[in-house]
Amino acid sequence: MADTRKDKRAPISLKVRFKSATLDEFIDFYKTFYVPNNAVLSIAGDFDIAETKKLIEDYFGPIPKGTKAIPRPNVTEPPLPGEVRAVVEDNIQLPAVIQAYRAPKQGSDEYYAFRMLSTVLSGGASSRMNKTLVDQKQIALQAAALPFFNEDAGLFINFAIANMGVKPQDLEKSIDSVVNDLKTNMISEKEFQKVRNQVETGFITGNATMAGVAESLANYEVYFGDANLINTELEKFKKVTRQDILNVAKKYLTDNNRVVLHYVQKGKKDGAL
Repeated sequence: MADTRKDKRAPISLKVRFKSATLDEFIDFYKTFYVPNNAVLSIAGDFDIAETKKLIEDYFGPIPKGTKAIPRPNVTEPPLPGEVRAVVEDNIQLPAVIQAYRAPKQGSDEYYAFRMLSTVLSGGASSRMNKTLVDQKQIALQAAALPFFNEDAGLFINFAIANMGVKPQDLEKSIDSVVNDLKTNMISEKEFQKVRNQVETGFITGNATMAGVAESLANYEVYFGDANLINTELEKFKKVTRQDILNVAKKYLTDNNRVVLHYVQKGKKDGAL
């Protein structure tokens, strides 16, 4: 299966780049990014505010601010020229199929719909990918949808490990059938309510401890620029409708918006083991 990209640039080897980096470059990176004016300190719990502020000043006050401009990349990727496909051979026991779709940026309305869509696909044992690919068809040993959302754009990955004797081509068709159903039919009210319950439970559980609250506050401030999302984000999820989930599935889960990799054993390009 050949790589069908129009631009067939060789991948950059991170290992080579690390080896070619100089000590001065590492020091410069540290002095640029690891500075107080590029950090968020989050504290949660039952504490005395005045005393805590004094402790913060005692411990962190002596650390000087960075003097270098902190670069903020502003890159807009052009649309993919079409579906990108490749076969990766490695020393593995079972083949896998990875489908990576470009996704919306974090914090947008589509982001929350997409988060719920990913729960529909792989949020627990009764999710669609696990129920269809693992339990019913028994074509996959494991299946999951993995959302990675970033400041400017995101990535949504469907991933499945084939069962013994299953070709990745057949596994991919089964994954596509699950995805295509989401693009064609609105999820039922019952399934939608289940997903909403899962999202709400996950949100509450994640903030059930002081460590969880502190981490959430820091994450919201760093990634979204709004620590108060800890009080308002659940409402954003509740505003998502079944139609919103259908809309993002139709818009983003298309062949022309994805990279597909078949991860196979060396010498087994067809993937059958």
